Amino acid sequence: MNREYHRWYSPSLNRDMELLIFGHAGARVVIFPTSKGKFYEWEDRGMIHSLRHHLNQGWLQLYCVDSVDHESWYNYGAHPGARAWRHHQYMMYVLHEVLPLSLQKNDNPFLMTMGASFGAFHAMSFGLKFPEKVDRILAFSGMFDIRSFTGGYGEEMVYAYNPMQFIQNEWQWERLSALRHIDIIMATGKDDRLIGDARAMSGVLWSKGIGNALREWDGWSHDWQYWERMMHLYINGHD
Repeated sequence: MNREYHRWYSPSLNRDMELLIFGHAGARVVIFPTSKGKFYEWEDRGMIHSLRHHLNQGWLQLYCVDSVDHESWYNYGAHPGARAWRHHQYMMYVLHEVLPLSLQKNDNPFLMTMGASFGAFHAMSFGLKFPEKVDRILAFSGMFDIRSFTGGYGEEMVYAYNPMQFIQNEWQWERLSALRHIDIIMATGKDDRLIGDARAMSGVLWSKGIGNALREWDGWSHDWQYWERMMHLYINGHD
């Protein structure tokens, strides 16, 4: 299995950033780690090994990015607007640095974003913000209204990257058309405290004519063994 380590100084974030690439061809997948997680998290948790057949066959190529959560949404000492601005810079890093690298390595036009727990928020936020770039979003056990991190504050840049807000108020035909082409799959346990976020996000998307699949799993289902099963079920599309 092809494995590559990359590190460079990010002009978007003004700091060094690291990532891992797995696979040599196929649909490109940007994988976001869980809360304050590292770029090697999915490898350490056995998720990459679990996909080894897909990777060796050239069906998927994974880009496991690092997080800056401790500088953005988890930086509770900063104003919510400043935390959201750091998230914006992180999204620009993915958009202007990671995606061009992925296309340089692999010209497959199909792009997925995937994440679990807080990584699901990133996968959804990026995919819905830049629908012209993304073809499938896989969000497992996610929270989709960031105002729970900001004490209810939802102005300016918080609004700009909060899926529950900016989708609800989206009206431009061009953007709605782009959003409607994305294959959006959410999976959350029925006993997970975040199930309400998933249901609300699904409803907001449907209200705009944006199709999506909400899969409610039995029990809590908020851990790596569940996310591994979710990944295998949904990475090729709807079950």
